Amino acid sequence: MTNTLFVGKVFHHFQEIPSTNDTAAALLSAQGTTKSTPPEGTVVRADSQSAGRGQYGSRWESMAARNLTLSILLYPKWLDIKAQFYLSMTIALAVLDTAKVHLDERTAALLTTKWPNDLYIGDRKAGGILIQNTLSGSGWAAAIVGIGLNVNQLTFPSMDNRPTSLALVSGRTFDLDVVADTLYECVEKRYLRLKAGKRAEIHAEYEQHLYRRGQNSLFERPDGQPFSGTIQGVETDGRLRLETEQGIELFDLKELRFIF
Repeated sequence: MTNTLFVGKVFHHFQEIPSTNDTAAALLSAQGTTKSTPPEGTVVRADSQSAGRGQYGSRWESMAARNLTLSILLYPKWLDIKAQFYLSMTIALAVLDTAKVHLDERTAALLTTKWPNDLYIGDRKAGGILIQNTLSGSGWAAAIVGIGLNVNQLTFPSMDNRPTSLALVSGRTFDLDVVADTLYECVEKRYLRLKAGKRAEIHAEYEQHLYRRGQNSLFERPDGQPFSGTIQGVETDGRLRLETEQGIELFDLKELRFIF
């Protein structure tokens, strides 16, 4: 049993479903008929997803029962909607914390977050996050936090983004339930720090772990034009801050593609 106050205490485990985020959303939708709101921290986990998604509709592929594919229901009603990227940074750090617990010190030093919230080990992707927010009027009703973490998969026949896994970089096989419990603990710890108002600390730590920060990298604008820039950090609204030939420029996720 996970050592948490609320994350993972209510748990739904499936062999295969289309999407853990969609199933979590259905739990929220059902509250109108059952008059029962799923408790904060409710987890929907699947051994396999037939329609798992990444950022902006990209597909998340994962071999059955080899990795963690799950969603966590959170109710950050105390967080202003304009500050929603703080939740994204919080979850990204929690996933990084989880991997760090299970890797040796040398490999853990290679962990970074690729903007906005992918987990990287060196130059290879080990995890991704998709947060779907539900609004109520001008406030926040719920956040469905979808997390995919590559744990025991050793081959990736069709995935892009140069994937890797904890097993590939460590030479070990992991107990998925143990890694999941670590994830729940890390998410809860980081989430409670956000709730306690530690925004500046979260922002600074996120930037500290930002993939290729301070290194010249190649990007592509929406019109296909390539350009080089150096990642300086992120704005609190989630825009990436680059130093380019034009000076400091700010980019939303749809405004550039990371080449290398």
